[in-house]
Amino acid sequence: MTNGGRTTSTGTNLGPFERIRDVSPQAPLPDLLPVRQHYDVPVEADVPAATRRELEALRPRITAGMRIAVTAGSRGIHDIATVVKAACTWLREQGAEPFIVPAMGSHGDANAEGQLAVLASYGITEQTMGVPLRATMDTVVLGRVPDGPEVHLDAHAAQADGILLVNRIKPHTDFHGEMESGLGKIAAIGLGKQRGAEGIHAYGSTGLARWMPAVARRIVDTGKVLGGLAIVENAHETTAKVAFVAPDGIAGPAETALLAEAGELLGRLPFDDLDVLVVDELGKDKSGSGMDTNVIGRMWIPGVAEPDGPRITAITVHAISKASYGNAVGVGLADFIPFRVLEDIDLHAVYVNAMTSGTGGLRRTKLPIALATDRDAVAAAILMCGRPDPENVRLVRVHDTLDTVSLLVSASLRAEIDSHPRLEIVGEPVPFACTPEGELPAWPA
Repeated sequence: MTNGGRTTSTGTNLGPFERIRDVSPQAPLPDLLPVRQHYDVPVEADVPAATRRELEALRPRITAGMRIAVTAGSRGIHDIATVVKAACTWLREQGAEPFIVPAMGSHGDANAEGQLAVLASYGITEQTMGVPLRATMDTVVLGRVPDGPEVHLDAHAAQADGILLVNRIKPHTDFHGEMESGLGKIAAIGLGKQRGAEGIHAYGSTGLARWMPAVARRIVDTGKVLGGLAIVENAHETTAKVAFVAPDGIAGPAETALLAEAGELLGRLPFDDLDVLVVDELGKDKSGSGMDTNVIGRMWIPGVAEPDGPRITAITVHAISKASYGNAVGVGLADFIPFRVLEDIDLHAVYVNAMTSGTGGLRRTKLPIALATDRDAVAAAILMCGRPDPENVRLVRVHDTLDTVSLLVSASLRAEIDSHPRLEIVGEPVPFACTPEGELPAWPA
């Protein structure tokens, strides 16, 4: 967090937070059982081959010299670099001239250099992809959806002869509808850049279900969109399926069907009720909301209904992923953080992203209770979770909300683990032993 020009290393003067540096809640930390959640899920064994196979449907539309913009977004998609590179290679083999455009709304600090940096963190550069990357925040306005927002299209994509959308399809973290995160979203929000994303989000998160598909269809109706490569991931965060979606299926029935598949494969916590969830790391590469709201059971958007579960009383978050570059959007979904998270927050990135998101950013960017160390944050969560016998706290620790396979679970939940058909204890109980400096124990290798 910006700190008046002072150095932001641990122990730095944090202004008003200094009053609580010596506040050190005391609570028993539970022994933790290493648990593996088993999912019977499909896996795409050869992602490049699957990409090439799916693109064969596009062959009749490709002509020599055709300039094609290929989208790459800001989410932490496991095989995004692999799919984008395979697509660009295939297009070049057909005689086309592909180039990559960042399609991530206002992410990357809402500037071209920042968006290129985000792609580079995923291994997408001109050197690795073998094609140009063209980044801009400029857009072409395609008009306005009746009674709705303006339709913006990335200026480089607008000048191309064709556009190939590439994105993961999965349940959205702000709303639920027939189209959520996927090809329509990367067209409407991603290629809309900051101005397009702001225009859609101005109608609130409840308006996303209506206006995002409408804007996407308006872009498709230009005739420039050749189709889309949809990536569906399984609960192990790897690719389950790559599917080509024709233009008439984008923000349409084909995308809806893939969304249903993705929803069935989404990893989830195996417990309906928890006192404390400890999340080692949040980030834009983990979820658009920092933590996946479908996993933590918190939406926290005005006018949007809360999920049925899971029901978690207190959530602690302990780091911002490096790939987020300080963008801690979603930190407000947590209840407790250590000072280290305060020091790593880039408020400019957070506020730009939050303001672009409209009502989706109102509550999710508020600061949780901040205490000096990881241990203090977890102890406070245990003390404040409403359990009179804290030694029996129902606690789960995860690395991030993308990974619900490897869990650390308090011994108080052992009976439920033993009776759960997908859960396996894979080691002996270990104490929740923080370092002498109060840092979390290292995540098991």
